[in-house]
Amino acid sequence: MMWYGGDGWGWGGWILMTVGMVAFWALVITAIVFAVRFVADSRHTSTRPPVSGPMRAEDLLHERFARGEIDGEEYRQRMALLRDHR
Repeated sequence: MMWYGGDGWGWGGWILMTVGMVAFWALVITAIVFAVRFVADSRHTSTRPPVSGPMRAEDLLHERFARGEIDGEEYRQRMALLRDHR
């Protein structure tokens, strides 16, 4: 007499199938999450300005002036000096 349904799998087969289905759907959901993140990151990075090596001296000077590290007179003097030596 077969109390487990007669298909030969028994309880072990049902447990194995259940674990297999959970693992399958976990992989599918993980793949979808990674795909969405990849698409979102690629859209976000495409709008960023391209990074072009080290900053120019004028840009650094401008940032120092904006932060208040140097005053207007020093900014103008240094900017004129940079432009004269190009």
